[in-house]
Amino acid sequence: MIKGLLRFIIAVIFILSGFVKAVDLVGFSFKMEEYFSPAVFNMPFFEKFALLFSIIVVVLELFLGFMLLVKLKLKFTLSALIVLCIFFGFLTFYSAYYNVVTDCGCFGDAIKFTPWQSFIKDVVLLAGLIILFVLYRKDFVRKDEYSNTKKSPSKFKYWLLGLFSLAMVYIMAQGILHEPLIDFRDYKIGTDIKSEKEKIAKNPSEYKTFYSLKNQKTGEVLKVNQDDYIKETKYWAEGSPWKIEEGKNESVLVKEGYKSEIVKFKIEDPTGIELTEEIIKAPKAILVFSYHPKDVPADLLQKVEAKVNAQKGAVIYGVSTDQNTFKTIKNAMMDGTAIKTIARSNPFVLILQNGKIADKQPGKDYIK
Repeated sequence: MIKGLLRFIIAVIFILSGFVKAVDLVGFSFKMEEYFSPAVFNMPFFEKFALLFSIIVVVLELFLGFMLLVKLKLKFTLSALIVLCIFFGFLTFYSAYYNVVTDCGCFGDAIKFTPWQSFIKDVVLLAGLIILFVLYRKDFVRKDEYSNTKKSPSKFKYWLLGLFSLAMVYIMAQGILHEPLIDFRDYKIGTDIKSEKEKIAKNPSEYKTFYSLKNQKTGEVLKVNQDDYIKETKYWAEGSPWKIEEGKNESVLVKEGYKSEIVKFKIEDPTGIELTEEIIKAPKAILVFSYHPKDVPADLLQKVEAKVNAQKGAVIYGVSTDQNTFKTIKNAMMDGTAIKTIARSNPFVLILQNGKIADKQPGKDYIK
């Protein structure tokens, strides 16, 4: 009874974790790119394979989780899940200890974990899998679930696995080729960006800067928050031995405000003038996003721009990280990570009506 319940809980966790990533594999691949970036593991040559690695990880989570749920090839399944959990544990510990990836993407955009929460989750899962391995070890000897020597595997379980596989392949393909079937992001259709911006402005998060100060005479190092630094003249008065260590200051969250990814929705023209208010207050705004401007096929971008320009009375901007990306519509700039939060294809079209997301489509679907 206990081992059956534990097996069920762990299997469901792996299936849910795989599912929320499966619906948005492109989004998960962006997270993989972070791990391969120079700031983390410094393996940029793997970044172009991020989507492939994402598919492999998600397939393993989904299928091994389902096999555990129906008790199919139990010894192999548990062994593989233990290895997978050790791998995840290493990644989350590295992220937490070095503070390099603030969200591992374990449950996609559905549930956010801090790096340490993710690591603890992996440790608990690993412990549970080891316990299951011990509790089911007698079943391995019987070879009744995975060997043809005594009893054939249940055909029904394989039929279930086959149907489950087909459903997951469809969901993953939909997310890669078009848009996620289930959108867990803050930028889903119906989101009122103008209203979200107002909520953020009314209840902003508050941060304090902590200075790293070093005494030039004694070598002592202190962490002092910005308020105490200003109050205590001994830290900054003329002749003070205390000096700020460049590059070692920290910004620490002291009050959690209204949480929303919309806080990163900030669009500027190439000269730095902000356009966000103009866009979210317009009766209709059409934004064409590109997170990898150099990778956009010229003919596709030309067709998207032509269709966008045919929409009369709309505020129109092309938003990317390069001010020369778009040829026939006004160029605007936005942080590349923020663009990836909105766009899951390159290029991508977002349509706003009075600041509310009315529609969004990959560029190749928009021109059809």
